[in-house]
Amino acid sequence: MFENYVLEVLYEDEYLVVINKPSGLLVHKSMIDKHEIYFAMKILSKQIGKWVYPVHRLDKPTSGVLLFALDSHTAKLMSEQFSSHTIEKTYIAIGRGYVVDEGLIEHALLEKLDKISDKDKSEIREAKEASTVFKCLGQVEIDVRVGKYDTVRYSLVELKPKTGRKHQLRRHMKHINHHLLGDTKYGRGEHNKFVRERYEINRLMLHAISLEVKHPYTKEKLIFKAPLDEVFTRVLQEFKFTI
Repeated sequence: MFENYVLEVLYEDEYLVVINKPSGLLVHKSMIDKHEIYFAMKILSKQIGKWVYPVHRLDKPTSGVLLFALDSHTAKLMSEQFSSHTIEKTYIAIGRGYVVDEGLIEHALLEKLDKISDKDKSEIREAKEASTVFKCLGQVEIDVRVGKYDTVRYSLVELKPKTGRKHQLRRHMKHINHHLLGDTKYGRGEHNKFVRERYEINRLMLHAISLEVKHPYTKEKLIFKAPLDEVFTRVLQEFKFTI
């Protein structure tokens, strides 16, 4: 899928480069997907002819804004912005059910350990504080029976994570019973099957649409925005959602 793939570069200067990561692409090599041979880091480094340093990450099935630094010192400075929560990340997602207008999800999350890469970590751990601001942008009802209901309802949601826990948005949406479409780990199988067969949705419907940071040296506010892919765009049109 990603052989000879050309990444969409949203911004580049002598310190930073920002891409629109496609769904299904790992950020970097991981023991979780040890047979995977394509990574955003590797593709981008080859594409721009420079080594890149990851500053943050997106889950493999999540698409959208992904920031890299072009040297280790800049990577450290940018990572500090993320750890101090002075940046702002905005995602859009499609979840099952009618989401209320807006709100705040405050639900502590246990650290998710991987059997391979986290094998040396202790199993004894406490849940960590996690919070996500959400806002409903649109709702649709489809006259088809899925599960126990005669119709299905879906919502377009804007999500702003205020903490950075693993799989936070997917787990928080599950927590409020609005599982994201296409989420094979935390979602609802009957809805994933329905949208896959009817709308050809074969990806997680979660996209990092914008990222706001300060330039590490000029201190200028930078806002990066990532266009939607063909699948997300088509589904918004099908459901008559606008953003």
